[in-house]
Amino acid sequence: MNSSREHIAGEAIDDLVRPAFLRDGYVVVRGLCDKLLCNEMREQILASLDPLIGPAEFETDVGYPGAPSSRDVFGGDTPRRLLHAYARHSAFRGWAAGSEVKSYLSVLLDDQDVCLSQSHHNCVMTKNPGYSSATLWHQDIRYWSFDVPELISVWLALGDENSSNGALKVIPGTHVLEIERGRLDRDLFLRPELSENRQLIRQAVSIDLAIGDVLFFHCRLFHAADKNRSDEVKLSSVFTYHTGANRPIPGTRSAQYPSVPVRPDSP
Repeated sequence: MNSSREHIAGEAIDDLVRPAFLRDGYVVVRGLCDKLLCNEMREQILASLDPLIGPAEFETDVGYPGAPSSRDVFGGDTPRRLLHAYARHSAFRGWAAGSEVKSYLSVLLDDQDVCLSQSHHNCVMTKNPGYSSATLWHQDIRYWSFDVPELISVWLALGDENSSNGALKVIPGTHVLEIERGRLDRDLFLRPELSENRQLIRQAVSIDLAIGDVLFFHCRLFHAADKNRSDEVKLSSVFTYHTGANRPIPGTRSAQYPSVPVRPDSP
């Protein structure tokens, strides 16, 4: 059920990609980002990891399974993500607000007025071997407060992603399911001990990606990821988008930073 598409000409996106996205809640576009730009982003990330240039979130901050118990223990300084990626370097801005991303999002959101949220994701995922944690089954909308729950995240692989290094897993079609509150734990993760949830999780697929491949996924799609069991750090950039009419609710975390209109042709 992995809805994968090669990089497609603009006029064909509507016919080939949008139906798959509406059905599954995600779509993979192969080779959407040029490898030269990917490598430029990788260079910037690696330079920001050693020595670490913040702001950053650490594995211990989220407390997911496998994370170090505190910043004071061995491995406690393992970064989980570099924050504020859009403001870090022109390479990230060129990708996140570029024509390739805009061409797909305008179709998937059915609106030319596309905005990048600087309050959510807007980061580089740095899944390190050894001290990376597992992310349980969740929907991103649990963190976010917008007029309507219609946002799309764009996940760019900056290297190979597979089951050995903690590639993302998704449950197709869950973006349109209504999940009763009792099927979720205190932190709004799926409760795996429930039989109905186990049946749902058995439908999951792993999203294997190569450098330059992009996963577009709906904010209500259930997804998870395992630990990185390889010998190398896994790097991915992630940005989240909404339409201009879909505004963050004032006073919430979603309104903490202004969204950026995606206008690739602007000077």
